[in-house]
Amino acid sequence: MSKEFNVVIERDEDGYYVASVPALRGCHTQAKSLDVLMRRVQEAISLCLEVENPL
Repeated sequence: MSKEFNVVIERDEDGYYVASVPALRGCHTQAKSLDVLMRRVQEAISLCLEVENPL
């Protein structure tokens, strides 16, 4: 099953991209490039969902 989430991306004062997922409390990550950020935010979402819904 596939889920979609809105992701807010901002750039901080040090030049890092910061991604937050408003629908998942505490779900955020950062990276120096957008390519890496996209991979990391997918991983962060998976981990946040796993913590919210343990097996």
